[in-house]
Amino acid sequence: MPRPYPLCALPLCALLLLALSLAACRREATPLPNDAYVWQRAWTPSLVRALGASDDIVSTWHVLGAEMDATGRWTDSAPDYAALAALRRPVVLVLRLDGRADRLEADAIRRRLHERLKAWRAAGVHVGSVEIDYDCATSRLHDYAALLGRLRATLDLPLAITALPTWLQSPDLDTLLAVPDSSILQVHAVLDPALGLFNPSRAAAWADDYARRTRRPWRVALPSYGTRVAWDDAGRIIAVESERPSLAPTPRDAELVAQPGILADFRARLQERPPAGLAGLVWFRLPTDQDQRAWSLATWRAVLTGQPLRPELALILAGTGSTRDLLLVNRGNSDAALPGTIRIAGDCAAADGINGYALERDSDGLYLRSLREGLLRPHLQRNIGWLRCNDAHPRLTFQP
Repeated sequence: MPRPYPLCALPLCALLLLALSLAACRREATPLPNDAYVWQRAWTPSLVRALGASDDIVSTWHVLGAEMDATGRWTDSAPDYAALAALRRPVVLVLRLDGRADRLEADAIRRRLHERLKAWRAAGVHVGSVEIDYDCATSRLHDYAALLGRLRATLDLPLAITALPTWLQSPDLDTLLAVPDSSILQVHAVLDPALGLFNPSRAAAWADDYARRTRRPWRVALPSYGTRVAWDDAGRIIAVESERPSLAPTPRDAELVAQPGILADFRARLQERPPAGLAGLVWFRLPTDQDQRAWSLATWRAVLTGQPLRPELALILAGTGSTRDLLLVNRGNSDAALPGTIRIAGDCAAADGINGYALERDSDGLYLRSLREGLLRPHLQRNIGWLRCNDAHPRLTFQP
């Protein structure tokens, strides 16, 4: 007759099995898929190259198809249909409705949506779903839900919408989120520009709250770009500069930049402990080598795939004689945040800053101060000023 196990053995075995099962689950956790927005109005060769070069790491492309301004006037996008048709997975056709539009004509929106669907399909684009982007006021959510219901009834494809954290305070959000098949929570550039483009703590709190409100799959939209925002004395945004410089300097403006390291950490946090129902990430927007305010493609790829980021900034004095140019160089493999302060120590009679830096002096001596946030792409350099020094090797140090 076999000897019975001690009373404590069975619970111990059960605990060991549970621990092994949990460890296996952690090892086998499915990575959150990366989607991306293609929001550019101009389909340049640079954009087409970036699309093809990133198709292996992007699960689904969300492509702007048409947009309606605050007056109800429509503008259709003109994408490279051959490039879209060549993608390995179906794309999402996005309709953007200006959030300032007080009145939405459901029939006009429905007609435009189906016209775009017909044109894209005729061009060979495999459209897998439709997305509505309408950043309306919270008071409009009830009417928005009614509009979505009418659109949903005419579609043979899944419907998704974007959502704002400010909607979390509304009881109408539950009614709204019950209509589409999925939703995308935007956690960047949604509050006062003075608060920055992205705050990881605030974004995490919004994501947790949102997970408790929706019963359907949802994604979170994350930034991979920078933008310049100008506002008036009352704090109202009057202009936004995105892919290319277009605004003259104003007394009230700020350069807002999504820092790759911060977003990489946030992505890892979501991957390790995803909120309930989180189905993936959607990055705004696909960078190109001509997009001056987006991450470099190398940095974007590293963040999306969880690879280490290794920026490496250095300061170089170029030229001969007592007056030399001050160069900021990134010798690393990823975008580097521009330093906020560059201290100048030594026998220097004069200096000045350029390209976003200004010369200042305090009790510790001369220093260059960054006028706005920014990134320096890998293997590039920027001339940020000049020095006239008697020292052959003045000491230069920088701080974030």
